[in-house]
Amino acid sequence: MGLRTLILAAGVGAGHNQAASAIEEALAQLPDVDRALRIDILETTNEAFQKLYDDGYFALVSEAPWVVGWGYDSQDSPFKLAPLVQWWDQLNTTSLVRQIRSYDPDLVICTHFLPARLVALMLARRQLRASLSVVTTDYDFQGLWLTTPFNHFCVARDEAAEHMVSLGVPRDRILVSGIPVRPGLADPVDTAAVRTRFGLDPDLPVVLISAGASGGSYTLNIVRQVRRSQQDFQAIVVCGHNDGLRKEVEDAVGDSPERFRVLGYTTEMADLMRIASLFVGKPGGLSSSECMAAGLPMVIINPIPGQEVRNADFLVEEGAAVRCNYSTTVGYKIDTLLADPERLATMAANARRIGRPDAGRTVAKASLELAAQPLWISREAQKAMLLASEEGIPAADLPAERRLRTLTDPATGASLAVATQAQLQPLGVTTWSTSVRVARKALRALRWHPDNLDLLVTGRWLLGGERSRIFGLS
Repeated sequence: MGLRTLILAAGVGAGHNQAASAIEEALAQLPDVDRALRIDILETTNEAFQKLYDDGYFALVSEAPWVVGWGYDSQDSPFKLAPLVQWWDQLNTTSLVRQIRSYDPDLVICTHFLPARLVALMLARRQLRASLSVVTTDYDFQGLWLTTPFNHFCVARDEAAEHMVSLGVPRDRILVSGIPVRPGLADPVDTAAVRTRFGLDPDLPVVLISAGASGGSYTLNIVRQVRRSQQDFQAIVVCGHNDGLRKEVEDAVGDSPERFRVLGYTTEMADLMRIASLFVGKPGGLSSSECMAAGLPMVIINPIPGQEVRNADFLVEEGAAVRCNYSTTVGYKIDTLLADPERLATMAANARRIGRPDAGRTVAKASLELAAQPLWISREAQKAMLLASEEGIPAADLPAERRLRTLTDPATGASLAVATQAQLQPLGVTTWSTSVRVARKALRALRWHPDNLDLLVTGRWLLGGERSRIFGLS
């Protein structure tokens, strides 16, 4: 009998659900999966909570983006979330908890930090026996995503993994998977057929202008500038679900329809990306990853402070994109790139180099490799990771009493828990110790000492139903 898999996302924008869908498709191709259920957790909550998470977020993006950037930066360190926020989330997800317990999955994969925290809490309370994989959907790691316990943590790039390791997360729990994208983006495409289907000239380069799924109003400004471009090209403008924007764009290009194809929401973005020479749009985690998978250079506009600015930094650093810091020079940037085919070809090669078109399958296969038990990070270890992040230093450079030790399975070397050196001292652990014996009898002797409560909880988690066990230390 195969595994029962649960994929949890949150409809804050389209990216989290798109990543979840890509993983679902990958799981469907694997023989070990009996059933995969995908849930947008916001659809299980009340209307007020949905509006706060979704509509409230995009209202801030539109009216006060600096607040979004401040919020991102304020939660950039792990284990910093206020208890009141955690309580509010739990209060509004009781229906989801019942649904998860009823489904009783063997494996849970989360593409948003809210369900990841919720499932981790259920694991900690022994309300669920499952493997938990957390899959980030931007190029940088943000501490808000890190929870405990968990089995696998999937990140988009090597530097994000190195940052997590420097904070004290065991390397064997981190997978550099890339961001899961729709399948087929790296596959060959019948370019002539796609161009014919959209009424495009067979020879002119194609500029793909995307307003995103919600239809960003900045698109009209881009189109007006592009109309004055000097290079020979044709543009496809995808306006998403914004019918008003589509009408405005159609009116703006009414006197030059041969150069523009104006679309609403389309399910054919994979084909359009593979025939385009240049993508113009925002650097969301999913849209950027799709462009990289398709080998499509980007002209980045209006990145949201926080995650999108960091995505843009990475893409520009890797030579796969240029960024427009002035909203008045988008047309100039596009013209400059189209006039330099060699540079455009180099950018396309760089995009393909960092693209990970098989990320969904990578996540699916790794998640099926069920670890013996989730990784536990003690409260004191969480505080040490938070301190290291806020100080901007590796955890290895913290004061001696804050140094982190990883408890491992002596037979396999797999990490099982992270605690501080000082926390483990009552069990006889010294700086030079390479193993530690944890026994219920020794833990009971510590229960009257409040300072050892965290050690008591950690020890009980590690032992499970055993009376005594020896663990390796690294």
